[in-house]
Amino acid sequence: MTDSELAIHIANAAGRMLLDLRASGRFEGKAMGVEGDRIANAFIMETLRRERPADAILSEEEVNDVARCQAERVWIVDPLDGTREYGEGRSDWAVHIAVAVAGKASVGAVALPGLGVTLDSEHPLPLAPRPERLRMLVSRTRPAAEAVAVAESLGAELVPMGSAGAKAMAVVRGEADIYLHSGGQYEWDNCAPVAVAQAAGLHCSRIDGAPLTYNHPNPWLPDLLICPTDLADEVLRLVKETSPA
Repeated sequence: MTDSELAIHIANAAGRMLLDLRASGRFEGKAMGVEGDRIANAFIMETLRRERPADAILSEEEVNDVARCQAERVWIVDPLDGTREYGEGRSDWAVHIAVAVAGKASVGAVALPGLGVTLDSEHPLPLAPRPERLRMLVSRTRPAAEAVAVAESLGAELVPMGSAGAKAMAVVRGEADIYLHSGGQYEWDNCAPVAVAQAAGLHCSRIDGAPLTYNHPNPWLPDLLICPTDLADEVLRLVKETSPA
């Protein structure tokens, strides 16, 4: 099984487990999110340790073992991205499975189980035509000030949405045009989405234009931009102009 096939398999299987848990009625709200994180992570870790025993792993739900930084290959996973949305019965949550090689997001699968969709870096979607008015994704609970300011400058419509994976995949699927985030993330929040978005031909970077790199001792990765390549320069310029000095 290739890395891509394994990532897709794990993302789909974990997604089914999470849907089954939610349908069971055994948990509600925050408790359901906690249990979902637990069971999905246990399955992912068991599968990766069996199928890729030589590879390192960075998971949101595991202790950060910085020994992984010596490895060329590391699986970076978020068993349940959008725990709040999952617990609320919404569809904008995701499962992220990625492989970073030499610090770059190389392989990724993002399952959107609530929508019955999985996107991956091996089978990129063609980019959809843009509408006349741009659409910018923002957090449904904590819209980033930079994103709001840039959207205003572009005359873009704000589209609130839950998890990072759901927002990134909305750009890939042509449901939005720009995902600009500056409110704080970790490597597991965007490694798989970035691998999928890059494969589809989208621009992916930090909001200062620097490349996104992975497998650092501190996995904090606070900002990113995902958008069509022909919009990137303008968006990056507006970020610079609207950011505090």
